[in-house]
Amino acid sequence: MEVYTIAPECSLTFLVKTDTITWIMKKDIHPATYRLVVFEDLNNGFKFLTRSTVATEEKTKWEDGNDYPLVKVHITSTSHPFFTGEERIVDIEGRVDKFKARAAAADAAREKRIKAAKKQSARKAAKSEKADEKKAASKLTR
Repeated sequence: MEVYTIAPECSLTFLVKTDTITWIMKKDIHPATYRLVVFEDLNNGFKFLTRSTVATEEKTKWEDGNDYPLVKVHITSTSHPFFTGEERIVDIEGRVDKFKARAAAADAAREKRIKAAKKQSARKAAKSEKADEKKAASKLTR
């Protein structure tokens, strides 16, 4: 029997016994706290029972009548478009509407700034014109 280590950084070792290869995993690197847990997809309500080490406070009753810890997930293979084959555009939060509203508000703010700048320059021009008239009037009175 010969022992070969393929990649020490990955802990891959195998034994060669005549014509069979047996893979050996490192001991004590995997969690020992596996337990049965129910995962629930919040999109479609699908539930499945599997082993996991995830910590959770909630419990649910499974089909066999026993209570198991419950983990709620937003997406699983039963609701993900890649696995279901359906294409859909989800705009739950109204992102497009929010973007359009922000763009409209930005345009309105830009127009307001342009009007304010024009008004300011018109005031400045009127003020300088009035000052020029005052100067001209004071020269005539002298």
